[in-house]
Amino acid sequence: MGLVSDAKKAVALVRKAVRSRSAVIDVRRALAARPPHAPFHYRVAVYFADGAVNMYQMRQWYKPLSGLARTWPVVVLSRSATGARALLADDALPVAFVPTVRDLEAFIAKQDIRVVFYVNQNTRNFQMFRYGRRWHVFINHGESDKMYMTTNQYKAYDYAMIAGDAARERLSRVLWDYDIDRRTIEIGRPQADHYSGTLPYMPDHRTVVLYAPTWEGDRPSAHYGSIATHGEALVTALLATGRHRVIYRPHPRSGVVDPEYGAANKRIIAALAAANASDPSAQHVFDDGPDLGWQLAAADVAVVDISAMVYDRLAADKPLMITRPVDPAAAIDTHGYLSACEWLDADAASDIVAQAERVLADPEAVARLEHWVRHYFGDTTPGAATARFHAAVQRLMDEWESWYARSADDADDEPEDEAELDDEV
Repeated sequence: MGLVSDAKKAVALVRKAVRSRSAVIDVRRALAARPPHAPFHYRVAVYFADGAVNMYQMRQWYKPLSGLARTWPVVVLSRSATGARALLADDALPVAFVPTVRDLEAFIAKQDIRVVFYVNQNTRNFQMFRYGRRWHVFINHGESDKMYMTTNQYKAYDYAMIAGDAARERLSRVLWDYDIDRRTIEIGRPQADHYSGTLPYMPDHRTVVLYAPTWEGDRPSAHYGSIATHGEALVTALLATGRHRVIYRPHPRSGVVDPEYGAANKRIIAALAAANASDPSAQHVFDDGPDLGWQLAAADVAVVDISAMVYDRLAADKPLMITRPVDPAAAIDTHGYLSACEWLDADAASDIVAQAERVLADPEAVARLEHWVRHYFGDTTPGAATARFHAAVQRLMDEWESWYARSADDADDEPEDEAELDDEV
């Protein structure tokens, strides 16, 4: 068995290397095909070391960063070939493909980057931390009460942009010796100012229900996914009424660990297709597109798992339900919204129609929602979060000017090349 296992691992590594090399070639060709442009100086960079599988972390920031770029030019520093290929295909922001530390250093040397954003905790972020005289700022890829949101890695950044009071309380509870007031900046949820888009259906009398489950998780404490425990029952119940339209948006990693989870996902997709074939006016939607926003704004009710989607929907200030994990080992932070949310148990999933009607009409449920929206995101008036985001960047730029003026005569801060970090991807 050991020899077979080793052989499979070797084959997998070879295939990964081939895919990576193919992606490198695609990226080089795409960049070479682009028309030459005058030298450009960026002030803000987004460091993204991940591959295409985690592109959802970048895509949610496209619109806020595109707006910011009108004042402070923004570039994405992409370390992975598959990630760079996806970024170039999206064509939302300028991309610099910097797979090695030498590539990174060469690009930075020609730029005036003063603020570096990070959307996740990839271990290769450490390679960018080498560069001083610029602010390293964690902006994350969502707001949630998962353990990820209180990792001690927050301390590695100069600043963290957080959503609001809930994030502040969460970090204060968990992190030791962390100056919350100095090192965090509250900005709300700028993405919520862009919750719009073209609907893939014609609105009618139907109640629209968004079901957006997360993936199955890779360890018991993260077993939040509901596709195999809640999903088929609730979707079946909604499809049977003729009065509901389902928008199904599963996590892109659904099924990568558990084949049965992936099989349940496929059955739900097939059920939606069958329902549309039987009644074309139903216009149920299987949504695997890159844009997140219109779904959150259009749905009358949302059913989501414990994930950032809870808080994406909460920022829309509209009714939602959260699936309760079946695995008792799944970690649930009940200090925040999850202490008072509208839970959907697995054995109640088939009763989703009555559950949805309740959260839409119950005055107490509506009042609770309003309280928690303010607690997590502050002022959700359209444009308010964007204004706070831009003000935060302006503050960082002003601080950069102040620090740079005080240290202008110091030695160059750029580190010498370290060969052990100069790794190809």
